[in-house]
Amino acid sequence: MSAVPNEAVGPLVGGDAGTAPEALMRRIHEEYRAPLLRFLTRLLLGQQELAEDLVQETFLRTWRHLNTLAADPQRIAPWLYTVARHVAIDALRARQSRPPEVSIPDLNRLTSPEDEMERVVSTHTVRLALQQISPEHRAVLIEMYYRGTSVAEAAQRLGIPEGTVKSRTYYAVRALHAAIGSMEST
Repeated sequence: MSAVPNEAVGPLVGGDAGTAPEALMRRIHEEYRAPLLRFLTRLLLGQQELAEDLVQETFLRTWRHLNTLAADPQRIAPWLYTVARHVAIDALRARQSRPPEVSIPDLNRLTSPEDEMERVVSTHTVRLALQQISPEHRAVLIEMYYRGTSVAEAAQRLGIPEGTVKSRTYYAVRALHAAIGSMEST
């Protein structure tokens, strides 16, 4: 890094001829960190962590161009906001060009098909959860998943329209999932 001439640093920091470039950078950081963070957070629609990272990137670029900024202190604020905006645009473009991140299941939790104990625990958990949902939901789940009937057959056996079977199945699966989730969290 090349050093910033002291005479250029002096007017912004208070005229001290012995002031180092680090003092100028410290002053810029103290004065503009919070406003830049607010600006980037708004620009990024509330993504606080990303905004904090981009503020740091902006200050890194500021350090690299400190000679230019020290020569004309009136340009510091507009320059910082322009750089921050460009850094945000670059970050958003980079995120769009990458494929979305997917979570990989924990392979240590996956069971093998021949794991008898896991099958027993799963069966017991589902039975307990079935008792927690409404009788209408339980009946449609038993027809559709336990007996393996079609929507038309389930509708005929339960004496309700096919659309109701589909609707109840959807909400019954959600209710069963919620019941199982509440049992696992305790």
